[in-house]
Amino acid sequence: MKKLEKLDINMFRTLVTIYERGSFTEAAHLIGINQSTASYTMKILRDSFEDPLFVRTGNKIEPTDRCHEIVEEVRDILTTLDRLASKKDFEPKEAQGRVVISCNYHERRALIPEAVRRIRREAPHIKIDLHEAAVDGKRQLLENTVDILLGPVAIIGDVFYRRNLFTDQYICLMDVDNYLADQPLSLEQFCNAKHIAVTHNGHWEALFYSVLRLQGINLAPDLSIPSHDNLGQMIRGSDLVATIPGRLANVLGDGLVTKPFPLEVPIAIDMYWTERTHFSGLHKWIRQILAEVSAEHRQRPPLGVVVKNSE
Repeated sequence: MKKLEKLDINMFRTLVTIYERGSFTEAAHLIGINQSTASYTMKILRDSFEDPLFVRTGNKIEPTDRCHEIVEEVRDILTTLDRLASKKDFEPKEAQGRVVISCNYHERRALIPEAVRRIRREAPHIKIDLHEAAVDGKRQLLENTVDILLGPVAIIGDVFYRRNLFTDQYICLMDVDNYLADQPLSLEQFCNAKHIAVTHNGHWEALFYSVLRLQGINLAPDLSIPSHDNLGQMIRGSDLVATIPGRLANVLGDGLVTKPFPLEVPIAIDMYWTERTHFSGLHKWIRQILAEVSAEHRQRPPLGVVVKNSE
């Protein structure tokens, strides 16, 4: 029992963070300590519990059975303590901490810049980490590697909290000299067009593909790219058509022609989080900032149809 007297709550928080991140370096960065402090903390914990807690396997560290047991018990205690601490008023100007947000290009262009500006202005000591969600958002939340997930991911389960931020619609983006640019876009014309698709290295497809398959339409892109970076440049001067969320077209469609997607396919952009951060004053405040920015974003209509000038 005496061996445990030297332990404090921050040591257990370090242990849980290393367990969740699988890295001493990343855990130290996340909780704001240097790696030598994290290593020293682990030495005290190992001596106290008479267990290595983590063993190295190749380039990874793996928790021991004893470590699994400790973390399962301590994690609930930390959540309870965080909930109790959040009962007091949250003061953004004085607050410190780090929040990890997972999202993709759509959300990073549409929401994150304004949200970050507000956070920096109102809570200058808060640190924000942005992670790529791709197809891993649900796993990231379950493994506690992120605090907030943004996107059209449609996660179902009792362990998740959800708040809708806004709903978007698909827009077709094309070059001004595309033969479809000066006429209404029918479903048949859309299917016969040449398409460019963002696939996150082949691991993801946009929602409208599954809607088309329900109608017996299997669309095969002529060009697949890993992200929305340089999408506009890919379209300019080509016969390719990109189908993307309308509000993303607001920032990518400069100088291009936009057409409504010929089917009604709503894109619900939601915010997800778990019990671990639900009662945290810091995380509640960040979620509210994201919700407020989204509410303002909803007031701006998606890019409309632009018809090229005839000469």
